[in-house]
Amino acid sequence: MCPAPLSANAPRGFIIPIGGGEDRLKERHIHRRFVELSGGAGADIVVIPTASELETTGQDYNRIFRDLGAAQVDFLPITRRADCENPRYLEMLDRATGIFLTGGNQLRLSTILGGTGIAQRIRRRNAAGVHVAGTSAGASIMSEHMIAGGDSNSSPVEGAVSLAPGLGLTNAVIIDQHFTQRNRLGRLLSASSYNPFLIGLGIDEDTAAFIGPDGVFEVVGSGTVTVVDASELTHSSMWEARPGQALTLLGLKVHVMGEGCRYDLNGRHAFAPDAHAAFCTLPNDWTRSH
Repeated sequence: MCPAPLSANAPRGFIIPIGGGEDRLKERHIHRRFVELSGGAGADIVVIPTASELETTGQDYNRIFRDLGAAQVDFLPITRRADCENPRYLEMLDRATGIFLTGGNQLRLSTILGGTGIAQRIRRRNAAGVHVAGTSAGASIMSEHMIAGGDSNSSPVEGAVSLAPGLGLTNAVIIDQHFTQRNRLGRLLSASSYNPFLIGLGIDEDTAAFIGPDGVFEVVGSGTVTVVDASELTHSSMWEARPGQALTLLGLKVHVMGEGCRYDLNGRHAFAPDAHAAFCTLPNDWTRSH
């Protein structure tokens, strides 16, 4: 499932995967920046709490975004596939300036939303310039290929991760969340080895990757984003490994990036805080020769 075609009138909106466990009570840097991106005092935010089975989840995020100054906040109480064809919900997405997917269970989210009018509308609205954020399960589902489950606290082994189709807002990355807290490096490495084209993003709790329309993301929050770039992989044993067998992966490139760092998904370059702006102002002759 690929991203929707771009609108001729606006750049694609930001895609903002959050690693879960974000600060909801104090500074709320991630939520605050999402509201500002979505229009600040003029923001119209729609929350989709489908991944969660808690009845209070939608109301909790409504309160957070209203406290941060959003003009309009609503949540869609979608609990079954039939709800996804509700014309009123589609109209609410049509007027939204920001869409937020809560945490919970990503398979619950994908099996209820997948292939429905709501999923199609989210992709089209993002292509038209609307910003889409998601936390935990809501982060995992953003990519075309979604990590549906797998082993934490494990080295990369065959069978350590299971994949499923995601929402398809981006086809450049595969996302894992609660990353350092649940020691998920092994399963992200396993996921990246299936197709080295994909860039693995392991996002810590209270941390987000603000992915802009230019394909550059900035790290925001108190943790790190781990980038796994397998594009220069020289050897992988994935295709011949037996179930449970440890993998050999040679030539991987891994970056661990704290707040303010940036990463160019197209050029596959990592930048320290403030370095990206300096890089972009260098003469073209320099960029061609390095």
